[in-house]
Amino acid sequence: MLGLRSAFSRVATSPRQHLHRTLNNNAGVYKPKVGLPPLLWSRTRDGRYKSSTAQEPKSGHIDEGPNESLVFIDNIFPLRLSFLLRMTNLPFFTDPEKVLQKLLKQLHDDQSLPAADPLNIAQRALPSSLSLQVKQILPRLREGGAYAKLLHDQNVSPPDIEAALQDYLEKKSPKPWFNPFRSIDSHLVRGRPWLEDLQRFPSLKLRVEFLPRAPGTEAAELSEETLYTLFRTYGKIADIKPQPTGSKDLPKYATLYYRNIRDAIMAKNCMHGFILSESEGGGKDGTVLKMVYEQRAKTRFLRDWLMAHPRIVIPIIAALVASVTVAVFDPVRTFFIKNHVTHTFHITENKIYSWFRSQVTRANEILTFRHRDSENTGLSVVWDDRRSIIEQIQTWLIETADTFIVVQGPRGSGKRELVIDEALKGRRNTLVIDCKPIQEARGDSKTIFAAAREVGYRPVFSWMNTFSSMIDLAAQGTIGTKTGFSETLDTQLQKIWQNTTNALKELALEGRKKDDKDSELGDDEYLEAHPERRPVVVIDNFLHKSQESSVVYDKISEWAANLTTANVAHVIFLTNDVSFSKSLSKALPDRVFRHVSLGDCSPEVAKRFVVNHLNADADEGSKGAKEASPLSETRADLHELDGCIDILGGRLTDLEFLARRIKTGETPNKAVHEIIDQSASEILKMYILDISSSSSSSSNGSNNNTNNNTRPWTPEQAWLLIKSLASTPSLRYNELLLSDTFKSSDAALLALEQFELITILSQNGRPHSIKPGKPVYRAAFQQLVADRVLCARLDLAVLTQSIGIETRAIDKAEAELSLLARLPGPPTEVRGRVLWLLAKMAASQRKVEGWEKEGKVLKEVLTREY
Repeated sequence: MLGLRSAFSRVATSPRQHLHRTLNNNAGVYKPKVGLPPLLWSRTRDGRYKSSTAQEPKSGHIDEGPNESLVFIDNIFPLRLSFLLRMTNLPFFTDPEKVLQKLLKQLHDDQSLPAADPLNIAQRALPSSLSLQVKQILPRLREGGAYAKLLHDQNVSPPDIEAALQDYLEKKSPKPWFNPFRSIDSHLVRGRPWLEDLQRFPSLKLRVEFLPRAPGTEAAELSEETLYTLFRTYGKIADIKPQPTGSKDLPKYATLYYRNIRDAIMAKNCMHGFILSESEGGGKDGTVLKMVYEQRAKTRFLRDWLMAHPRIVIPIIAALVASVTVAVFDPVRTFFIKNHVTHTFHITENKIYSWFRSQVTRANEILTFRHRDSENTGLSVVWDDRRSIIEQIQTWLIETADTFIVVQGPRGSGKRELVIDEALKGRRNTLVIDCKPIQEARGDSKTIFAAAREVGYRPVFSWMNTFSSMIDLAAQGTIGTKTGFSETLDTQLQKIWQNTTNALKELALEGRKKDDKDSELGDDEYLEAHPERRPVVVIDNFLHKSQESSVVYDKISEWAANLTTANVAHVIFLTNDVSFSKSLSKALPDRVFRHVSLGDCSPEVAKRFVVNHLNADADEGSKGAKEASPLSETRADLHELDGCIDILGGRLTDLEFLARRIKTGETPNKAVHEIIDQSASEILKMYILDISSSSSSSSNGSNNNTNNNTRPWTPEQAWLLIKSLASTPSLRYNELLLSDTFKSSDAALLALEQFELITILSQNGRPHSIKPGKPVYRAAFQQLVADRVLCARLDLAVLTQSIGIETRAIDKAEAELSLLARLPGPPTEVRGRVLWLLAKMAASQRKVEGWEKEGKVLKEVLTREY
């Protein structure tokens, strides 16, 4: 490092001393010291040299006396040193020229390598035959050269000095060590150079301004030929551009373009301030030439083209970003999806953890004298009853039919437990996708994140969708078209499902070996021949809240259809919706689905389910006893269980709730009454009460999914169904549509079925009857109807609605009769129409009068009772 520093000091700090020694080749002179800027050296009368910082450097010009000439010697310093002088904005480097010259002064005395000294090079560049004496030297670091003021005899003219210098340099061709391909050059300074320290740096482009010689005179505008004659001697000129014709800029100017930057430096330092006489083309009063460096505009063709063609560039950038994303992130995402399906990183699937957990559980049972209890103890009765359904699903999973398996049943019927815990028990490659969090997510970003989490798709940049949409919107307002950066929810979901497909296919082909008997088969043929190797995809809560949006379900249906038709995986749908075929038929219109319907348990199975639940935890209260009697044998009130199950039916959730309440000490009848009361309150809040009641119930924590603003049914329609089903187990579907309340429209009935107030049974592909949504709902309906005040209030609302309907019918008939009365005659042809309208009005009037009487009775109930 010290060697490099020493070499730099010899190259950059010695030129003034060495140039002085060179130009005073035949005379003994004093070796001058390096001074601080502006680096002007002057010789005193006693022959000594001193550094000067006054007069000439501050005025910016060098004056010439008698028998004195000024020459500029080029290629003494590296031009790359000028980059230090550009660093003026750094807080620790505010005056780079001063710092540089101070460094040169400190390193000046090191002369161990004379060959690297620029002044030695300059000495070789000057002829020793001329009697010259150097009076002043002024280096120009930023321009890579130096001015030298020479004192010569009277019989030697300045042009002779220049000619001798040129002839000598042409023969010897001395070259500096830092630029071995260009020799040193020297020319006579013909003008009056301006020694400025502005932030102007050498350039190939020179601006030549034409100034008048004195104020009030006029300068001549030089032609290209004159300029070429004056400036060609300093180097090859690439181009000369005069001032544009229509330009009014003053002073007049022309622009020179040199091929080499050192030629431009030489021309500027030698010709600045040159006075062109009238004989040389400078006009009557003469013209002064002023030279200024102009920085050439950097040609950024590629950048300018990219900025000028955004409609081409932006889609290309989007395609490149997408390609990089696919190449980098897709393999990572596929890896995480595979681990999610196989549960590789799930601690509960770890063999060591499972063994340790089983040992701890066993030790706990021994120490507390407890028998192993499990929630599956009660469910085993249900699974025994549904063994044929479980075996049917397992049989379908080993067949090659490319269609869906649909398990449909009301909420609480045990669909998920039957499929995942029983039918798929022991099957490793199983992917369970719950549609509920995906559908309930608000906003595209949260929907994408929820879908990615269900399949283990990571990393996922869901926030980038919003950011890209903003960029796309800004670009559309700028260039008029979309850039393609943003992606819709459909596209993002498609990417997630596509990566999941790739991961499932890799898992299906993992066990394939080259020495198998069917190794010659392709991947698709292999999967078709081995359906048992395919993973299983379980889509739970399918069509949950499908009335709000169907985008997610459409994409899932299409993706599931691709999985089955490509033999990549088996797909099982779990749904509460009886109209699932409408949605799935869009994805597989030419397939017949394999459908399993789960209903309520039979009374015998339901009773065994409750009893087993009670017996499973019989020993919880007696930890010290080695054996505990079953709770079904110690409770004397369990004879009520048969009647309670007849009311509750076979819905698993209700039966489990009953068993838990009985275990807390309640009698079966009391537990059932509590369940009925809770169901009645739930029905009131979800289907009948108005907005204020709904909002208040929501604030109290009830599970209210609707309100009056979004309900596709009216409270009167819901109450008509409740009152009718309270008196009869089922209703005729089409008969109910004939009532004035439903107005021959089944939209309200279908909506109420979606929200599980009722169940619509079908026969031969058409709806034919209506039953309560849950077995316990019939008892809840009867309890609501038994409430005289509530019944009177809602019956009065139904009567008011019916009276309004009939009143509008009467008004319509009266309007038509009024129109017919205006006819001249009246014609005999309209007599039948008139009689029919009159009869219809009379019938409607009788209905209204009857309803008015009923309304009075109902109002009396409301005024008498609470």
